[in-house]
Amino acid sequence: MSLTEEHRGGDGVRAGTAPPPLRKNRDFLLLWTGAGLSLLGTRASTVAYPLLMVWYGGSPTGAGLVGFAALLPQLLLQLPAGALVDRWDRRRLMIACDIAGLTAMGSVAAALLSGHLWLPHLMAAAFVEGSAVIFYRLAERAAVRNLVHPDHLTVALTRNEARGQGAGLLGQVSGSSLYALAKWLPFLLTAVAHLCALVTLLLIRKKFQTERPQEPHDLRREVREGLVWVWRQRFMRAAVGLIAGSNILFQVLSLALVLIIKEHGGSPATIGLIGAVSGVGGICGAFTGSWWLKRLSPGTLVTGTLAVWALLMLPVAVVSRPVVIGALFAGMSFAGALLNVAAGVYQVQITPDAMQGRVTSVFALIGSGMNSAGALVGGFLLAAFGTTPTVAGVAAAMAVMALAAVVSPAIRTAGQEPVEARPEDDAAAHTEDAPRRTPEK
Repeated sequence: MSLTEEHRGGDGVRAGTAPPPLRKNRDFLLLWTGAGLSLLGTRASTVAYPLLMVWYGGSPTGAGLVGFAALLPQLLLQLPAGALVDRWDRRRLMIACDIAGLTAMGSVAAALLSGHLWLPHLMAAAFVEGSAVIFYRLAERAAVRNLVHPDHLTVALTRNEARGQGAGLLGQVSGSSLYALAKWLPFLLTAVAHLCALVTLLLIRKKFQTERPQEPHDLRREVREGLVWVWRQRFMRAAVGLIAGSNILFQVLSLALVLIIKEHGGSPATIGLIGAVSGVGGICGAFTGSWWLKRLSPGTLVTGTLAVWALLMLPVAVVSRPVVIGALFAGMSFAGALLNVAAGVYQVQITPDAMQGRVTSVFALIGSGMNSAGALVGGFLLAAFGTTPTVAGVAAAMAVMALAAVVSPAIRTAGQEPVEARPEDDAAAHTEDAPRRTPEK
C-alpha cells in the first residue's frame, strides 16, 4: 500500500479533506439498494414459510421444521463463512449467493405453481437460501467501510439498519399479501429480488476489501483467531450472550403470532398488516439510532432494550386485536433497531478490516446460531401448551435476561474499559485501519 492510499478513506478521499455527501457515493448506493432488494425477497419467503405450512399444509410442526431448516445455517455455517468472507473476494461471493438464492426460491415457486408441496424440498430450499443469506450479509457488512469515507461510517451503518427494517416491513407485507393471491408468488418475488440484487453487484466498481498478504490458509486457525479476538471484548461478549437468548425467544413469539391470528379468525393479510406496523417502529428506531447513541451508554441500551421487550411481550399473550398486537410489535422493533445500530457501529469501528468477516460471524453465531432451535422448540411448545401459556413463558424468560443485564459488571461498565486487541491488530491500527477504528465524536 502506498503512502497516498494510507491517507485515503474508504471512498478514496484524502484525509483532512471534506468527503462528498454519502448520497453521491455511487458504489455505496448500489450496494445499499441491491442488499435491500435481497433482504426484501428473503423476508417475503420467510414470512411465507409458516403461512404455507399452517394454512395449506395444516401443520404447526411442519412450520417449525421449515423454520428450523431455514435458520440452521446460522448455527452450522457462521464461523467458516466468516473466515471465507475474509479470505475470498467479497463481491464475487455475494454474486454467488444471489445466484444460489435465485435458484432455490425459483424451484419452490415452480413446484407450488405446478401444485406440489413436498416438505423435504421446501426444507432443502430454505436451507440453501438461509446459507446464502449468511455469506451475503457477512460480506456486505465487511464491505461497507471499504466503500465509504470513515466520517460516513456511522451514517452508512444507520442507513443499512433502516434499510433492513424497511425491507422487513415491505417483505412482511409483500409475503403475506402475495400469499393471499397465490401461494407461489412470495417465492417468485424472492427469486426476482435476487436477480435484481445480482445486477447491482455487477455495476459496482470499487473493491470490497483491502489488499491482503499472500499466505497459506488454515481455516481452523482463522476461525480460532476470530474467536480469540471476540473473547477479549468483555462488553460485547456479555451483550451478545443476552441477545442470543432474546433471539431464541423471538422465534417462538413469531411462530405464536401466526397461530394467534388464525385462532381469532384472522388471515395472512392480517399478519402482513401487523408486520407493516412493526416495520414502521423498526424504521423509526433505526433513523433515531445516532441520536440515542450520543445520549445513552452501550450498557444502558442493552439493559433497556431487554426490559422493554419483556414489558411488551406479556400483553401479546392475552390480547387478540391486530391493531394492539401491531403496536406492541412496533415497540419491540423500535428497541431492537436501536440495539442493532449501536452494536453494528461499535463492532465495525473496533474490528480491523482483515477480520471483519470472522468477528461478525462470531457475534452472529452466538447471537443467532440457536434461532433454529427456537423455531423447532416453538412449534412443539405451541402444539403442546397453546399460545397464551407459551407467550407468557417467553415474556417471563425475557424479564429474567433483563435482570441478568442489570447485575452484569460487563454490561454496567460498558465503554469504560479499552478495547482489547491482538498485537498484530494494534499494528494494523497504525496503518490503513487507524481512521476507521477511531469512534466518531
